[in-house]
Amino acid sequence: MFFYYLKLGWLSVRRNPLLSGLMMAAIAIGIGACMTVITIYHVMSGDPIPHKSDQLYYVQLDNWSPYEPNNDQGLPPQQVTYRDATALLEAGRARRQVVSYQVGKILEPEGDDARPFEVAGRATTRDFFAMFDVPFLYGSGWDKSADDTRGQVAVLRRSISERLFGSDDPVGRRIRMNGDYYRVAGVLGEWDPVPRFYDVTTSEFSDSADVYIPFSLAIDNEIGGWGNTNCWKQVEEPGWEGFINSECVWMQMWVELHGADEVADYQSFIDAYVAEQKALGRFPRPMNNRLSLVMQHLAQQQVVDESVFILLVLAVLFLAVCLLNTIGLLLAKVMRRTGEISLRRAVGASRGSVFTQYVVEAGLIGFIGGLFGIVATKLGLFGIDRLYTGADNIQKLVQMDWTMVLTAVALAILSAVAAALYPTWRVSSIQPASQLKTL
Repeated sequence: MFFYYLKLGWLSVRRNPLLSGLMMAAIAIGIGACMTVITIYHVMSGDPIPHKSDQLYYVQLDNWSPYEPNNDQGLPPQQVTYRDATALLEAGRARRQVVSYQVGKILEPEGDDARPFEVAGRATTRDFFAMFDVPFLYGSGWDKSADDTRGQVAVLRRSISERLFGSDDPVGRRIRMNGDYYRVAGVLGEWDPVPRFYDVTTSEFSDSADVYIPFSLAIDNEIGGWGNTNCWKQVEEPGWEGFINSECVWMQMWVELHGADEVADYQSFIDAYVAEQKALGRFPRPMNNRLSLVMQHLAQQQVVDESVFILLVLAVLFLAVCLLNTIGLLLAKVMRRTGEISLRRAVGASRGSVFTQYVVEAGLIGFIGGLFGIVATKLGLFGIDRLYTGADNIQKLVQMDWTMVLTAVALAILSAVAAALYPTWRVSSIQPASQLKTL
């Protein structure tokens, strides 16, 4: 019967193209506006590493000023100091542990005509690639000896590798950055998590780094950070050594822990470490150390801006207004067919079958409206992309994946069916006798 009702619905759409078209347009506009915002929210609030996000913890220690907290929420600083990061790293109390910070380098290609260019880099430890399941096109990351001996090695982003070496495997070849030579250990495959969860201190939606180098090498070569650096008091000693031994926070630390017992043990460990540092005159604030899962960390850092929630509410309200218009149009359409419906009822059609027929017809209208709604969503995302041309990585926020396409169609069908409930109930409740005598 479903396909029979679907056929009747299509014939009805063709018989009343104006009213049906208006309903489809109302649904398409409402879906387009709503799904534009939902798509952006979906990208911003998505889990960037869903298969592992329940094992990765961001480490925060509250070494801030005794006179005021670091922020209004009472959270510890977003980052950690060099001295704390290296102390926790050397203790090795987690399955895997990563310390990293953003750097900038000048890459100097070989050849007389080749011009140097700037790349965004990341100084990190060897566990970075395994902890975050970073795929490799060629080679791999570096080993522990490179961390220990400050090895002159590098891992390249695919686009950088192709710019320097074409499609060849560059593993083992050399590149030159800031006058120093590095041996290529590996080339990444496609990897660009959104949001960039492992470092949200600069831009949550920036691209992954162009080049990765050992953390120990960067510190030894006095390579400063390109990200945020925050200090609650002046650096007491001049120069690089004074800076890295200061209370300035400027790097990120992640650990991989499996199960509640490991989390509790590591929490106890960092609490004991801070207690030890308090005895040495550091950490003047009350104990406030945090281990935050990926999604908890993104929520704390407010990766999804409050304005997006406001736009989402407004978009849903706009869709509701479009549905109210659809209800009025559906009511007008079905009320014009009360005679036909009464005749069907008189020859044996049940109220339920009439109700089902018109709900299926509304679903068909919603489906077609949803298809046009996808087009409207694409136009809305394109408009946002054009409006904010030049904004950091806006293209990442305006990508509509298949999940959002299917969501748009499903939302359109559900909206149309919901809008059809009252008009269909009303017309199916009409007594046949009251209409047949007017035929």
